[in-house]
Amino acid sequence: MFERIRRDFQVVFERDPAATGRLEVLLTYAGFHAILFHRVAHGLWLKRVPVMPRLIAALARWLTGVEIHPAARIGSGFFIDHGMGVVIGETSEIGDEVTLFQGVTLGGTGKERGKRHPTLGNHVVVGAGAKVLGAITIGDHVKIGANSVVLRSVPPHATVVGIPGKIIKAAGGQAPEILMDHANIPDPIAERLEAQERMILDLKKRLEEALGEGLHQPQKDKP
Repeated sequence: MFERIRRDFQVVFERDPAATGRLEVLLTYAGFHAILFHRVAHGLWLKRVPVMPRLIAALARWLTGVEIHPAARIGSGFFIDHGMGVVIGETSEIGDEVTLFQGVTLGGTGKERGKRHPTLGNHVVVGAGAKVLGAITIGDHVKIGANSVVLRSVPPHATVVGIPGKIIKAAGGQAPEILMDHANIPDPIAERLEAQERMILDLKKRLEEALGEGLHQPQKDKP
């Protein structure tokens, strides 16, 4: 547990350019406080200590604005940017070196029992306000755009945007950078509409050319 906490602390400086000092992070970073509380609560949960893990989680939610169920499994190098409004459900599983932005929900889709929350692979980035719902699997090195709603599993090395989330393969299958430029995430719907508009303009041009050629052809004399 202490190795993971050390790594959680270290990644703050790697992924947040505003982090300028160790004392500042220790005292003021709600995202780090939330994962620190969770490490303790999860340890007690695994030992089947009654009530206390949920009390720690409730205290963490009150202090940080981040709600993480004590049973959720979270790997090392976990980073929550700003953190307010983040919700991580009971059966969520999160790999190593994962980044969540504010307002992210890893939630369920109903009242079913058993596995009902998502599993995130390693090096996943989930943009601000995104919702990942249900017992789905998000592959390694996946990027989920801001405010996307993901309801289906996503293969590794892909980008997901939109409502519902649509998958865009990363160029060449290369691993994305750990942080995202939200303003430049592609919009598959807009791209499809632009492609259709180009096709219509091309057909219109070809039709006009064909009609023009027909008008310039010599007319046969009537008998």
